[in-house]
Amino acid sequence: MAPNGTEIVGSFVRALNYRIILVQVFVCVFLCINVFLILTFVMKEYFYTVMRYILFAVTLFSDCLYLIITDMLLILTYFSFTLQMWLCLIIYVVSSVYTFVTPFTLTAMVLERYVAICIPLCHAELCTMRTTLHLILLIHCFSSVPCIFTTSILFALAPHTFYTTGRVCSVEMFILYTWQGHLRSATSQFYFLIMCILIVFSYIKILKVAKAASGENKKATWKGLRTVILHSFQLLLCLTQLLCPFIEAAVLQIDLTLFKNIRYFNYIAFNLAPRCLSPLIYGLRDDLFFQAVKHNALCGLYKKNTIRCE
Repeated sequence: MAPNGTEIVGSFVRALNYRIILVQVFVCVFLCINVFLILTFVMKEYFYTVMRYILFAVTLFSDCLYLIITDMLLILTYFSFTLQMWLCLIIYVVSSVYTFVTPFTLTAMVLERYVAICIPLCHAELCTMRTTLHLILLIHCFSSVPCIFTTSILFALAPHTFYTTGRVCSVEMFILYTWQGHLRSATSQFYFLIMCILIVFSYIKILKVAKAASGENKKATWKGLRTVILHSFQLLLCLTQLLCPFIEAAVLQIDLTLFKNIRYFNYIAFNLAPRCLSPLIYGLRDDLFFQAVKHNALCGLYKKNTIRCE
């Protein structure tokens, strides 16, 4: 006997459990905040000329795109919707690239603070618009390397029928052999090591300058150091995300329910959480950007000379 309307609605409500609803709430809130901050950046021409604000806008755009794609994949996977593999491959390419764009950009922002605090006389020369554009291009090139490895091997080894097959979309679909997973893991670990070295180097150098500074310079330097610490924490969460597949793969061999719980926790802690720290670090802590945010939030009623930089 065919199910009636009540049974269909009941099964759909049961399917939409609290976890999926909670994720949608988080994603919607973060997207609204990030889009508002992007609009704030776009509306002030002064921000286009400063490297740290441009890199901040890159992280916001990267986070928005990443949240939309991963949330879409979460919903498709949860309800077991299938996609043809060529479409899944496009989604994978974008998500793979922007998985690394945010950590790389955060590392670049930390290095920018290092230059501004430790070698201020070179800051204007090194942090130009031209340098910023080249840096953004370089970030996307490095972020594309793991994806290029995976897709190149896939194109060489997968049969033509693979791309028209309908499956539940996930990155594991493109790992045809165990050694591919090892190569992907090695690339992630190499990036993790390089970023950690750069962060620790910048922190130590800025800390030395902060201890030696005095007066207003000391206050500004310590504020810069706190910014680096927040960036480091945000970057740590992002980089931990690169290690999550190892944990999930090991747990999957033990228990499927535990695997689902850990994957959900990893998504909340290491995918969503780092994306909410960018607005905190620059949207609230940076005086100039906060004044612009406040001005736009109050529809122009808040006015202060320092935001009239255009």
